[in-house]
Amino acid sequence: MPPAMTNLMDLWAAHSQLSGEDLVTVDFLLPTGIYIQMDVPREATIQHIKLLLWKQAQSYPLFPSLGEMEGHMFECVNQAAVHEELEDETRRLCDVRPFWPMLKLVTRNCGRAERLLDSKIGVLIGKGLHELDALQDQEVKDFRSKMFRISEEKMQRVQLMTWSEWLTFEVHHTMSLCVDVNEDNVLSLQDTASLKVWPSTSPSELMEQALRKWLTTHGPEEEGRQAEQYVLRVSDKLEFLCGDHPLIQYKYIKACLQAKECPHLTLVQVSTVQAMFEKEISAIGAVVNRKSSNPPLPLPPKRRGPSVSQTVSTHFKIVLIKGSKVNAEETAKIQVRAGLFHGTELLCKPAVSSESSGRSEHVWNRTLEFDITVSDLPRMARLCFAVYAVMDKVKKQKSTKNAHINKYQTIRKSGKVHYPVAWVNTMVFDYKGQLKTGDIILHSWSSFPDELEEMLNPIGTIQTNPYTENTTALHIHLPDYNPHTILFPPFDKILEKAAEIAGSSDCLPMGRGGKKFHIELKEIMERDPLSQLCENEKDLIWTLRYDCMENFPQSLPKLLLSVKWSKHEDMAQLQALLQIWPKLSPRDALELLDFNYPDQYVREYSTRSQTRSHITIPSSLTVVIDEELSQYLLQLVQVLRYEPYYDCALTRFLLNRAQCNRNIGHFLFWHLRSEMHMPAVAVQFSLILEAYCRGSIPHIEVLKKQVEALSKLKSVNELIKLGTIKNARSKTKEAMLTKEAMMTCLRQSGYTETLSDLHSPLNPSVLLSGINVEKCRYMDSKMKPLWIVYNNKLLGGDTLGIIFKNGDDLRQDMLTLQILRLMDLLWKEANLDLRIVPYGCLATGDRSGLIEVVSSADTIANIQLTSSNVAAAAAFNKDALLNWLKEKNSGDALEKAIEEFTLSCAGYCVATYVLGIGDRHSDNIMVRSTGQLFHIDFGHILGNFKSKFGIKRERVPFILTHDFIHVIQQGKTGNTEKFGSFRNYCEQAYLILRRNGNLFITLFALMLTAGLPELTSVKDIQYLKDSLALGKTDDEALKQFRQKFDEALRESWTTKVNWMAHNVVKDNRS
Repeated sequence: MPPAMTNLMDLWAAHSQLSGEDLVTVDFLLPTGIYIQMDVPREATIQHIKLLLWKQAQSYPLFPSLGEMEGHMFECVNQAAVHEELEDETRRLCDVRPFWPMLKLVTRNCGRAERLLDSKIGVLIGKGLHELDALQDQEVKDFRSKMFRISEEKMQRVQLMTWSEWLTFEVHHTMSLCVDVNEDNVLSLQDTASLKVWPSTSPSELMEQALRKWLTTHGPEEEGRQAEQYVLRVSDKLEFLCGDHPLIQYKYIKACLQAKECPHLTLVQVSTVQAMFEKEISAIGAVVNRKSSNPPLPLPPKRRGPSVSQTVSTHFKIVLIKGSKVNAEETAKIQVRAGLFHGTELLCKPAVSSESSGRSEHVWNRTLEFDITVSDLPRMARLCFAVYAVMDKVKKQKSTKNAHINKYQTIRKSGKVHYPVAWVNTMVFDYKGQLKTGDIILHSWSSFPDELEEMLNPIGTIQTNPYTENTTALHIHLPDYNPHTILFPPFDKILEKAAEIAGSSDCLPMGRGGKKFHIELKEIMERDPLSQLCENEKDLIWTLRYDCMENFPQSLPKLLLSVKWSKHEDMAQLQALLQIWPKLSPRDALELLDFNYPDQYVREYSTRSQTRSHITIPSSLTVVIDEELSQYLLQLVQVLRYEPYYDCALTRFLLNRAQCNRNIGHFLFWHLRSEMHMPAVAVQFSLILEAYCRGSIPHIEVLKKQVEALSKLKSVNELIKLGTIKNARSKTKEAMLTKEAMMTCLRQSGYTETLSDLHSPLNPSVLLSGINVEKCRYMDSKMKPLWIVYNNKLLGGDTLGIIFKNGDDLRQDMLTLQILRLMDLLWKEANLDLRIVPYGCLATGDRSGLIEVVSSADTIANIQLTSSNVAAAAAFNKDALLNWLKEKNSGDALEKAIEEFTLSCAGYCVATYVLGIGDRHSDNIMVRSTGQLFHIDFGHILGNFKSKFGIKRERVPFILTHDFIHVIQQGKTGNTEKFGSFRNYCEQAYLILRRNGNLFITLFALMLTAGLPELTSVKDIQYLKDSLALGKTDDEALKQFRQKFDEALRESWTTKVNWMAHNVVKDNRS
């Protein structure tokens, strides 16, 4: 099929603008009932169009009745077929993209500043706030009300800050603790002056030295300059060295020392920073008063005698009324299965309805009772339904139309076959802790995960399907057990219950296990997170829970899996124990955010573990924690899917940290914004995005500029795809015409302005001034990615390359690069710098995103082809790579380049082996001119290697060819010392990753619901457990790795054959 492209009738598409049609005919409807048709510039702003309309309307009847122009605004129907108010009149008509060129003029209501803010937020997050207003959901209303108040208070605190406080806490600052650099090192800083200083020098001392040197070259007329008038900024980024700590504690300085590079810093006048500060304060002041005008939140209404759920001893039950729009074969009978879950734990035996015959409507009107009392229902219990068809016999599939059904068929003893039709989940308690009652209609989902539990999908969302028109709907009734509202007991009552149990005469004293049990407990606790616990092991852990707390506090996840959540007495004792449980490290606490641990107090404990470390260290080092949080932000956003209620500890934690650190806020915004097209999370993520924007008002314009720029790049990409299809017969003609069209498009004023002067979405510290159009191009792959070259605004003459992709899912690449970044961090913590290049990659929307271009780098394929005229022979030229490095480096620089190559090759050999990265050909392995080797394009991970005709093309555990070894050995065949060092680097790196094996498993497990093609079940993560040899001793693991190393070396000829085939195919295509 051809790639998706813009509709030919789309007035706002890039190809329409290239046709020379600068004007577009728009119909205007006035509030007086007058209709006006007028040609307006498609590039004009809404404000300019309103001015043109006003002049035209003067010649029409009833014009005096309109009143003031500023009292009106336009409305339209947008591309999503949703009514949109155009309050922000700085937007261009071509960016608004009305569904039909018709604008309705309406009277503007009071409170324009607030309405303008609402409009900007709606455009920014991709969902109009009026859509949230229209939701008849009290939970949504309560969440928005709370977040509005919190955000306003946050903005009021910012208004009271000084510019230096704002710079430290709000904007980009670069600082990190470093303890592994010797005091004898010296730093050389170059800008207009070059200085050598001690690592213990503070920024103020450095600035004084720089100014003294400045005076020696500029004379006495510059004597008025003082260090207090300046702040230090990283030369090519919007990152400042805030505070007055030793230079060696700053992240940027440390990174330069590790890379043996010279730091480049710039003195920026305080007045410049103050102007930035005042601009942001002005933006806040336009919509927020320094003193809150909002009344305090109303007290919750008093309820008449609510009952506590733990006093209700009746069995839990529901009434299954009917199912409608059930999509199944007419001959099939329909059944419904219902199960109560706490995480993945089934609380009791599922209840099953009788079989029902019919077409799409099925009526039961039957009560389904569960073998658990209301008193034993945990707070986070969820009710999961599966609608499935029952067939008398297996029908042979004549087509692949319903092939996915076979995957889930379960043959029962009776010989009947069951296959799922739909699933849906709902919580037993609502967001206020009230037991749900009354009639409920549940619109279900028809897409199934790889693994189902008794046909049920407990890990699935508790949101119902918003597309109700054609989805299966279950009608159920939740009965009343009491004339009063039934509430889950408050926390203090749970602790009272625990104290009552502990003080009971029936309760046996908590003894300590013997030596035999301790050995068994230690063995259980040292297992990886994927290991399953049998019932006897769970009983042992629960019995020795106090031993676990004292000796294995990091084993809390295993204790939580051992709790019988279907007994409220055990749950109460667990909550009491949690109050005295030692604080976990942030890395260990991450696992508690997995779906297996849904209890709200456990998840609050996990976020407290992330926050407490922020409190217990000196305030000047808080950015260390921010750095760590940034490292795991991708997973933290994904596990928001597991949160059943909008207002939860994790949401508040992320919002608080994002609104206190612009860098975290930037990536939180894009991680959420990129998944707004997914119906299961659209409302939840839009609520969080709205809350973030209201608490970070100055950031709105910055992000809005990025969203608009990406929209323009998407239009250019669709233009190229369209041109490619039109000119498919002539490749040369296609390339010339499409490249010319791309250039013409990028030079248009609407594109030039939108694509200039913005913060890079890949790194918000980088300011992009404008596009270098002559250097831009599109790449010759299926989706025609754009290669965009920008000028760096903060460093004249410096250019930055960005690849824009539209049609490719970058989330798997983003995850792989995040893990590579983490590996790099872990190796550096162990004083092993393997010169990894984890370039930037960011998903920004549905199958679209950006990739950072690594400067001064080329692919192995290109390097080999430059040394040979024959594509087939190029792969076997072992001298090509070393000769290329010699061309780029000479003398000591060559020796350093070979060392960089050796270190980076070791790092990527280990990383690609551990992660099971496949499809490793010579076009996705690159080398920088400085010697650093790195891999790109991670479409196949976790051992999903490519195959041809059922035969695996890749037969080596990682890429280690003889031309790589030739470089490592400096071109000397017998240089065993260099090769021995390389092998030692690999083994060290592998053992370091092994020590952190549980962390890698946790991070991948937290991504299971992201919908990545090669990470859909726990079975996929098993690859990591095997590659890291978890469960084996270090000696056993090292033996296994050495065998793989030797295998990679022995079978490297197969890699060269694959590369030769790749080069030949590539050569034939060109």
